[in-house]
Amino acid sequence: MPWVFSVLSEYGLGALCVLLLTVCSATAVAQTAPAGNAQPRPSGIEDEEPQVNPFGAPVPTKFDSIDAKRKFAEAVDLSPLRDLAVNHNDRIKILDTLARESVSQILGRKDYVDFKVDPKNPTYAKNVHYDPLFTYLDLIIDPGYYVDKPLIYVEYLPLREALLDRMYPNPAEHEWWKRIGRLKPAKILEVQGTEGDRPVTTFDEVIEKYGPRPEFARPIDKVRSELLMFQHSWKNLRMVASTSPDRKWSHLEKLPPDSPAGKAVREMGQAWRAGDAAKVNAAIKVLAAELPKINASQYPTTRRTLEALYNRVNAFEWGYWLYALALLTLLLAFGTGRKWLVYVGVGTLFTALAMHGFGFISRCIIAERFAIQNQFESMTGLSLFAGLVGTSIMLIRRQWLFGAAAAGVGFMVLITATQTGIPGVQVEREAPILNTSVLLKYHVTTVLVSYGLISLGFMVSLFYLGTYYAAKLRGRIAAPAKSPRLAIAGGGGVTVSPPSEPDEETMAELSATALNIGENTPHGTARVLHDLDKSQMIILQLAFWALGVGILLGAWWADHSWGRWWAFDPKELWALVTWLVYLVVIHIRFAQIRNRALVTAWLSVLGFIVMLWTYFGVNLILPGLHAYA
Repeated sequence: MPWVFSVLSEYGLGALCVLLLTVCSATAVAQTAPAGNAQPRPSGIEDEEPQVNPFGAPVPTKFDSIDAKRKFAEAVDLSPLRDLAVNHNDRIKILDTLARESVSQILGRKDYVDFKVDPKNPTYAKNVHYDPLFTYLDLIIDPGYYVDKPLIYVEYLPLREALLDRMYPNPAEHEWWKRIGRLKPAKILEVQGTEGDRPVTTFDEVIEKYGPRPEFARPIDKVRSELLMFQHSWKNLRMVASTSPDRKWSHLEKLPPDSPAGKAVREMGQAWRAGDAAKVNAAIKVLAAELPKINASQYPTTRRTLEALYNRVNAFEWGYWLYALALLTLLLAFGTGRKWLVYVGVGTLFTALAMHGFGFISRCIIAERFAIQNQFESMTGLSLFAGLVGTSIMLIRRQWLFGAAAAGVGFMVLITATQTGIPGVQVEREAPILNTSVLLKYHVTTVLVSYGLISLGFMVSLFYLGTYYAAKLRGRIAAPAKSPRLAIAGGGGVTVSPPSEPDEETMAELSATALNIGENTPHGTARVLHDLDKSQMIILQLAFWALGVGILLGAWWADHSWGRWWAFDPKELWALVTWLVYLVVIHIRFAQIRNRALVTAWLSVLGFIVMLWTYFGVNLILPGLHAYA
């Protein structure tokens, strides 16, 4: 590809040297984040621990089968409890949210699943799913049911295999539990011997053997936290409002025994263990009515309803499915020209944006801050902005391919944020460093806007490359008919004759012709290329300026927070690398080279890859001052 060498030799050599020097500096310089810089890690169990389970000490229950538990779960009405407030991790959230977070931490998935084996076919197991709130309360009231169930999630495969080696010598059992990924608490905590007066469990043996290895440290801590949550999740039930905003809420065990709420808690526990759904439902109604009356002035109202709706709707997950449908239908509309596909695609795109916007705005209200301050939040924010920009361009230019680009970004980002375990899914506290100056909000917002524009530009550039190379493979490209090298083909298309398979020089001329404007505005494929190139340049220039302003605002904020404008932090340096890529893009447009539009599209792809490294790779691999980013 001779144009690459032309670009580098004439216009890109200096920029390339700067890029290389910056990359070397980024990999060589790594600073440890100061205290208060890291994003707070949600704690499993509150530090100030109550001593008594408010629902009473666990006792054997009548639930000796999956069918009995499932029928009871279907009969219990938990809706009055769902939006009751609870103070956890220094945030007032609802009980439904606490249940979802706790179940997800223990199980590594959103809900608990029982495996009902068919006696006629032992190799087949039917999955029985449970509401996370039911599972959370059941773990507190009837933990004995779960000790011999697949419950504790062991994500790290070597640790899982080390535990299974001691649990299941039979290869078939070993392989089945390995695939499940969740192990029985009874097996993990099974006593294998004693050390002095202390019993030694299976987990203790694995810790003794593998604990000194650095790669096992975090997985072992995670399993230990899951076991603690399973055994003591009732300690997080701080559901009694305090007398003032600066005081912590009280635990359910502190309720006076003769109070209506205190009686309801005990009656609920007794009825639950007896399997009496009618009495459980009656106690739930009393508890749900009485708790908000205690220090009512401090009890949240509207925000609880919104948080329950946010949990129930799953706006971001529905959003990426809607974006996927919009992307598919708009691409088909572009390829076939069918108007009904356009209407379906545009309608679906607007619905996806509405769902996405509801999720983002709701999270901002629930968190009581602009929700862009961790990895998950920033991804939902930047993809929303990119979707709005792409949709606006689609409406202004009335070309549905830009709606497809907006849908592509929304789908790509939201499915990554919701399905890959990105940090920050839970609404929690923000890092202390983020409160040092209001400048940070402008810095982060501007940088995320630039990342959204880069993502949108990448998608438009992919469409440009796809259209360009598809035309090249067909041996034709649309262009103005007055070109002496072109001839009109059937259906309004344009063919190249001769040769039937254009060479690089011919394609360069066609690409240049496709960029004519005014009365010579091209038609067909060339018109599509012209519009795509014009739009990608508008988007990439906006990304260039937004990222540049974001970097400057970051330097200003760093001077306020750290006392220096520039710390040669990997995040700072790689942000500069990304900005320099787009500086090269802009300079390319002034270069007298062939196929400037094609070069721009490929550089847009390169810039997107560099941005991904800046956004994810630096955070995950290189230590630095931006631990929260």
